[in-house]
Amino acid sequence: MTADEALAQWLAHLAHERRASPRTLEAYGFAARRYLAFLTGHRGESLALGALGEVTAGEVRAWLAHLRGGERPLAPRSLSQALSAIRAFHRFLDRRLDTPNAALALVRGPRVRPGAPRPVSEDQALGLIAEPALDPDREPWEAARDQAVLTLLYGCGLRISEALSLKRADAPLPDSLRITGKGAKTRIVPVLPAVREAIETYLKAAPFVLAPDAPLFRAKRGGPLSPRHVQAAVQGLRSRLGLPASATPHALRHSFATHLLGAGADLRSIQELLGHASLSTTQRYTQVDAAALLSAYAKAHPHA
Repeated sequence: MTADEALAQWLAHLAHERRASPRTLEAYGFAARRYLAFLTGHRGESLALGALGEVTAGEVRAWLAHLRGGERPLAPRSLSQALSAIRAFHRFLDRRLDTPNAALALVRGPRVRPGAPRPVSEDQALGLIAEPALDPDREPWEAARDQAVLTLLYGCGLRISEALSLKRADAPLPDSLRITGKGAKTRIVPVLPAVREAIETYLKAAPFVLAPDAPLFRAKRGGPLSPRHVQAAVQGLRSRLGLPASATPHALRHSFATHLLGAGADLRSIQELLGHASLSTTQRYTQVDAAALLSAYAKAHPHA
């Protein structure tokens, strides 16, 4: 078996057994093909499957250096993602094709500094939620649906996938929701009256009869609403409102946390509401709040 044939088997495994998204398949396939092309050029010969078990840590580091210093150099975060893809590829070679390689464990990825979240202001968040109803080209029920989804993201701090995982049986929403997020971590999220009302308005306007176990949010033709639709809808809304590209659906989740922190909520409570496994992840929001405080100081203080 050649290295390219092993790569094809891995991508098929990701697509059919792991149910990876098209974007994941594209990113992993692109990284692995660049990796194999580099090794082929580095060694001056085509690669067999066995050669992948003999790749040294130095060769992997040379590949990372090649990505870092090429015509289009990759940033540390992109390098880290590329290395993660190659580690996954070698795990598949070990488990499925009996070609282990211990050298990958000796390679450390680039240090990636997590950036501060980029929330929107309270007015901008409310504007995003209100704007769908002002679009004359939208069906009223679609506008109500988009408003309900965005209200969930901002009012409960949900991820898109968490909001779209709700079933018809979950509505009318109770006083608190049990949400299962990343890593199968379960958390309890309080439901504000405004969130409950937005869901009820959508259900009254929706033209579909939904079974209890059916997805709560539906697309125009009746299928489940996709994350891509929500992202595209917000892209159109921010364009109409003149908001920056950072005003994404996930920014509403960031805004949920930042605005709570600014109102006096403690970090531990926000950590529980967001479902973060580590408090250090939640502490990034203090950078945002401190930046807002310094900005207000600079604008208002006579000696600033």
